[in-house]
Amino acid sequence: MMAGDWLQGPYVYFLYSQYGFGKGEIGQLFIAGFGSSMLFGTIVGSLADKQGRKRACVTYCITYILSCITKHSPQYKVLMLGRVLGGIATSLLFSAFESWLVAEHNKRGFDQQWLSLTFSKAIFLGNGLVAIVSGLFGNMLVDTINLGPVAPFDAAACFLAIGMAVILSSWTENYGDPSESKDLLTQFKGAAVAIASDEKIALLGAIQSLFEGSMYTFVFLWTPALSPNEEEIPHGFIFATFMLASMLGSSIASRLMAHTSPKVESYMQIVFVVSSASLLLPIVTTFLVAPPKVRGGSISFAGCIQLLGFCTFEACVGIFWPSIMKMRSQYIPEEARSTIMNFFRIPLNIFVCIVLYNVNAFPITVMFGMCSIFLFVASILQRRLLVIADKSSKYSVTLELDELQLISVRLIYLCYRNGRKMTCNYLFFWSMNSQ
Repeated sequence: MMAGDWLQGPYVYFLYSQYGFGKGEIGQLFIAGFGSSMLFGTIVGSLADKQGRKRACVTYCITYILSCITKHSPQYKVLMLGRVLGGIATSLLFSAFESWLVAEHNKRGFDQQWLSLTFSKAIFLGNGLVAIVSGLFGNMLVDTINLGPVAPFDAAACFLAIGMAVILSSWTENYGDPSESKDLLTQFKGAAVAIASDEKIALLGAIQSLFEGSMYTFVFLWTPALSPNEEEIPHGFIFATFMLASMLGSSIASRLMAHTSPKVESYMQIVFVVSSASLLLPIVTTFLVAPPKVRGGSISFAGCIQLLGFCTFEACVGIFWPSIMKMRSQYIPEEARSTIMNFFRIPLNIFVCIVLYNVNAFPITVMFGMCSIFLFVASILQRRLLVIADKSSKYSVTLELDELQLISVRLIYLCYRNGRKMTCNYLFFWSMNSQ
């Protein structure tokens, strides 16, 4: 599944530019994808909970394959249709698969700690190793074998077809809400109520929207940022470098989540601050490094500095994915997991659409500055989530102790009636000092 997605990533902007479209038109095509994810994401998420997560994953494969096929046409309307299909597929990718995994994990009664290890390994392999191989494979198809920029999309369609065959042959079906009487509107309202009534879920959604919104804006911006004067940059190799950094980040996250301290909510504050600082480098280099006067050529010195910052940001992305999955598994109710997760994508898609719609109105440095600000705000919200989570944890422990004290009172009474004075005195002493 991830190979089918990662093969396309480095060449979407490049393919559109090869077809003769400018930055504004390419921005509109990207808007179509994010707008589609915003409009249809919550609906497909609710359908995944209602009709089955396995069916939703198969739908993802079919939709994304059709999106890949449209890349063969240089016509703007056909490419726009492909972006709409890709937006629907993206919503399913980031909700249905995780929902299926969490439900299957709980259904089989596995240890909850294993879920964190599964998430970190999935990011290490899927967002790391597979992405690196995909970037290098795509670079080989385009630059070495000279099959053209559409070749990675054909390869992606083949991998998606293989993945669909594996899902159909080996996966079992699971659902979100077991109530057959609930329609989509009722399920939709239930998810909205869950977000509004629980501050932890609302904060988690805001944090995810701010980070992913900045991340998807970065996906659009990194190509023009590294080649402002039409420098020839190895897209596939750079993408593989990004994914190597992401794999390093996921490895760090795996080690952090293997221990009870520091908590996920704690170290993610630092991750958001570092990611915010890394996206400030394009602004810093604009003022400190003189731009090259000759067009073309290889990547500039300023581009190398920015590339270092972008790799740091990708390492933060590698830490973010398993960590946010861990927090979602803790705070989001199972009965509407896919629906709520796609709720989170609405504000991030609005943010990305606004940025891309005004892509010609602002220089790239301004857009990087906006992303940096949003990431810093995410760190502040993460701090608030940590405070609330600590309070909830202490309250839960207090309730458990109160229940134990109630049991001890009952035991004291029974021991007193049966003449067991020594046991009675011991239980009385324990109940008074259990706090």
